[in-house]
This record gives sequence, C-alpha cells and structure tokens, in this order.
Amino acid sequence: MTEVSSLTGRLLVATPALADPNFDRAVVLLLDHDDEGSLGVVLNRPTPVGVGDILEPWAPLAGEPGVVFQGGPVSLDSALGLAVIPGDEGPLGWRRVYGAIGLVDLEAPPELLAAALGSLRIFAGYAGWGPGQLEDEMADGAWFVVDSEPGDVSSPSPESLWRAVLRRQRSELAMIATYPDDPSLN
Repeated sequence: MTEVSSLTGRLLVATPALADPNFDRAVVLLLDHDDEGSLGVVLNRPTPVGVGDILEPWAPLAGEPGVVFQGGPVSLDSALGLAVIPGDEGPLGWRRVYGAIGLVDLEAPPELLAAALGSLRIFAGYAGWGPGQLEDEMADGAWFVVDSEPGDVSSPSPESLWRAVLRRQRSELAMIATYPDDPSLN
C-alpha cells in the first residue's frame, strides 16, 4: 500500500464544485489522517441546539455561539469535544491532536479542564473517509487543503469561516472567497 502523507491538523475547504450538500462550503478540520482513512469535523455548521440541552455540565465552558455543531454526516448521535489549550502540557481529560488543538473526554468532570481551556466546541457527528477515499476526492478537485489556525476551531462567526479561511491564503485561493453563493445569478 502507498504511504499516505498525514494531513492531520490541516483544513479541508470545500471547493465550489463539490456537489455533496453535506459539505457545501464546509471547512473540515482533520483530526486523523493515515493509510486507514480520515476523520474530521465540520467547523462551520452550528445547529440550533444549545450545548446545555445535551451536555449541561459542559455548557459554561463552551465558546460562543454556545451551540452544538454538526461535525459531519456520520454518527450524529455521538458527541466530540474539541478544545484549544495553550502550552506544552494539557490537563487530564484532554488529548492533543495537533498543535494546541485536542480532543476532550466528555465523560471526564468538566472541572478537570476548566482552568486550562482556551476554548471548547462540541460537535455532533463527524466526517469520515475510508482508505484512499479522501485522496480520490482531492484529486477530483473537491477540496482545497490549507493550514489551520487555533482560532478556526472556536470562530465566533462560523457562518463566515469558509470565506475567511480562503481570504487569508497567500495564493489565488484568496480570490475563491468571492465566489457567489449562486453563480447563476451573475
């Protein structure tokens, strides 16, 4: 099998050509990527459900907006917590994924992490790809792959994250940020 270069910690930004409605203008943070497949969460799909409605003890620690995000179309009945924790050491109940970004053990008592948390976001479900599936989609032009920044996880205006991530690129990708929502109206 061909060795896969890890994209863990990078962002997948849906191209305007991506036809899957689950990923229309999606920004996906890859939490795991290897030759066995890929797993990530969509950062810009807030739901109307408050964190307190499903994980009440974690609600005071969740960043704004304090809602659950739809992390992807897989396992919508499961929750993932992502937190940014600055520094070299993370607290018990947190596992580093990339840089300052890590997964929170939502079974742990929130007070174990409260003092260390820079931000917390809760996701229902995730996005997943089997071996080689994501690479095929990238080769077909479905995704731009760009570097993530810790603030992407906790963006206070997730509805504008797709444009913001593209706009900050130092290449022709920045121009894609101006792509109209409905090109047929041009």
